[in-house]
Amino acid sequence: MSTQDYSIVLAGHGSRDPAGIAEFMSLVELMRQRAPQRRIYHGFLEFATPTIDQAVAAAIADGAKTVVMTPGVLLAATHAKNDMPSELLALQQEHPDTAFHFGAAMNLHPRLLELCRLRIIEAEARSTRTVARGDSCLVVVGRGTTDPDANSEIAKLTRMLEEGMGFGASFVCYSGTARPLVADGLKAASLLGFERIVVLPYFLFDGVLVKRIYGAVDDLAARCPDIEVLAAPYLGVHEHVAEVFLERAQEGVEGRASMNCSLCKYRVQIIGFEQQVGTPQQGHHGKVRGLLAKDNTPAAAPAWPPYVPHPIEAESMRIIREGRDWSAFPAEQHTALHRLVHTTGDFSSVDELFFSPGAAAIGMRALLRCRRIVTDVTMVETGLKRAVLQQLEVETWCGVHDPETYLLAEAHGLTRSAAGIRRAWEKFGNDVIVAIGDAPTAIMELVRLVREHGWRPQLVVGLPVGFVGTRECKDALRGLLQVPRITNSGTRGGSPWAATIVNALMIDAIGHVYQQQQAAQEA
Repeated sequence: MSTQDYSIVLAGHGSRDPAGIAEFMSLVELMRQRAPQRRIYHGFLEFATPTIDQAVAAAIADGAKTVVMTPGVLLAATHAKNDMPSELLALQQEHPDTAFHFGAAMNLHPRLLELCRLRIIEAEARSTRTVARGDSCLVVVGRGTTDPDANSEIAKLTRMLEEGMGFGASFVCYSGTARPLVADGLKAASLLGFERIVVLPYFLFDGVLVKRIYGAVDDLAARCPDIEVLAAPYLGVHEHVAEVFLERAQEGVEGRASMNCSLCKYRVQIIGFEQQVGTPQQGHHGKVRGLLAKDNTPAAAPAWPPYVPHPIEAESMRIIREGRDWSAFPAEQHTALHRLVHTTGDFSSVDELFFSPGAAAIGMRALLRCRRIVTDVTMVETGLKRAVLQQLEVETWCGVHDPETYLLAEAHGLTRSAAGIRRAWEKFGNDVIVAIGDAPTAIMELVRLVREHGWRPQLVVGLPVGFVGTRECKDALRGLLQVPRITNSGTRGGSPWAATIVNALMIDAIGHVYQQQQAAQEA
């Protein structure tokens, strides 16, 4: 079959904002106008319909034998590297008689640079003032991702625009995930002493984030009346965007799709992301797939299965519940207590535990919100239930074998466990649950960071085992009033203890969501 005989599925991210969805569909129509010989369909990863699999099904129903999925995103990050390829693999298995191809994300393209220049000039044209470019600072706002290669493309774009258009300086910020965030970036730019600041949102379409960017621009203009602050339009529906997508589709079907692989964190060891090399491709959007129907009314919430223990596990829990009087313990602690007895085989193990007020409930809710668990050693990390982590979409991180941890430990005279905890503070900030099951030095470093540097993890589980420094570190953690914490007294504990407590909180989190879902269905 000729490579010219193919259908295109433009795979968009999706949005809660109807305006963004409408613009995406207008772009699809523009692509059809510019390539009338081509059948072009569209689908979304999240929120909106049709979903990508529905779009592919429509193409096949119309007779397509070759389908090229083209990521409708600006940069190749998680969606283009993981979510969409995983969709494509599942579709290939579902439709074995159809030839599937994958196009590259837009990335930096001369047409997009030209469009950025046009948007900047449009912003400047709305001003009644004449300001030299050398007296203007360009601020480019990217989406922000967990992929440093994608984030660096925003910096590259910004530098090319600064030099190509003659701006006096440029600044990069992001709407989320990466730093600096928009408000911080605009504040920093306002201190550089320029007469004018031009803010370019490097976004394809309107949406919640774009509106927030423009709101931040308005706030800066109100706070700094001596600086002219101009908001440039985002890229939007334009022939240059349509042409780049059509070009990427052609490259994909011809096997010429060029991804940003040389510095891809999934292929090579990138500083700070070494553990993500070889991460399997899997989707992260199932819970919000098609969440908003075409009329923008909420669709049925995705099914959330309850936690179902193995029959032997369930029988053990029954024996443990009946094995002693639990009424002296708050109900929110019962799952953790029962599971610790199951792990240790010792009813007395729970008598040593200490929960700060509300710690179990706080930790359970934090797992639904921040979704990252930091451990001091790999034994705690490997003790966490994989199926439960996957259902909650919780990531784990242990820095003890991280290359930078070795350097940090040697330079500062720390144990590697303590250095790994310091790395977590630097790397993730407050949105973490910390589980320490081995190293008293890790707890002491955490206590120091909380007291001296204002670190505020959502929950700390500290249950190391041993005789050297173990009692002292637990006493220090118990007295750390700034954070919710779970620990014990004495020398007992260990990685299985810490993992068990976190597993219990995750099981409670699943049960909490399941109960809410059941109540909503009954209402």
